[in-house]
Amino acid sequence: MSQPPPDRSSAPPPPRPDASMSLLTTVMEHSLDEGYAEASARRRAEGRTGMPRTLKAKLGLAAGLVLAALVVTLGAAEARVAAPVVAKEREELIDRVNAETGTADELEADVEALRKDVGERQRKALEQHGGGQASLVALLSGATPVQGPGIKLVVDDAENTDQGGGGPRESTGFADTGRVRDRDMQRVVNGLWQSGAEAISINGQRLTALSAIRAAGDAILVDNRPLVPPYTVLAVGDGEKLAAAFRDSADGQYLQALHESFDIRTGISEQAQVRLPAAPSLIVRTAEPLADDTGSGAAETGKGTS
Repeated sequence: MSQPPPDRSSAPPPPRPDASMSLLTTVMEHSLDEGYAEASARRRAEGRTGMPRTLKAKLGLAAGLVLAALVVTLGAAEARVAAPVVAKEREELIDRVNAETGTADELEADVEALRKDVGERQRKALEQHGGGQASLVALLSGATPVQGPGIKLVVDDAENTDQGGGGPRESTGFADTGRVRDRDMQRVVNGLWQSGAEAISINGQRLTALSAIRAAGDAILVDNRPLVPPYTVLAVGDGEKLAAAFRDSADGQYLQALHESFDIRTGISEQAQVRLPAAPSLIVRTAEPLADDTGSGAAETGKGTS
């Protein structure tokens, strides 16, 4: 009679939860590597431990520890002694800087006061010696503030001042074609004068026929005073005619080309009333005709005067 087959319906035991983490389990249970443990046991068997055993070795170790402690102590004491000296020198330097800054501020205030005094004296001289055209001379030289109808012209850098362009503007060496340059403002001002403006100012800085617009790095200087964008140009004159004449002029078309080609922002509007201050400094030059000379001067040289 054959034996019944063994019952295989029972399931095998479930795997251990940490079966897949054997490496981590080994590291946690045996943190010391076997090679290191064997070397440590061999050193203990040979009597070679970390601490010296002979009296000479112990005295050497003690001397080394005492020397190290002495060096640390001396360094700390020297730092503690030098700290007040360094702090005192620092305070002295701060006081000197503050004193020199105060002196520079006082000198700057004196220069500004003297500049205003010179300007007032020049204005009085114009009023006294201007004759029948004193008001006209004062207006042309910027000696007096003016007000009246006119226009307001705003020029500003492009929103993305790193954009590239090409053409003559980039070939001049400008790395950023979206920024307003000194020559741009020169053309704007000259175009306004040519269009009939009677007086002009940029960001509150009054211009005259002798005003200089230059560049210092990326900054625009008007009579050696820096300006920051946006540049607001106010011009006194017949607003409608002045705006139309400037738009039709070569300089107005140049400004429009900057807007179209390099996204430089511009805006012009007529104003019922604009106020311009007097120029901070005046430079007045006059010329007088020479009397007719019947002698040998002009006749011999063939040159005259005008």
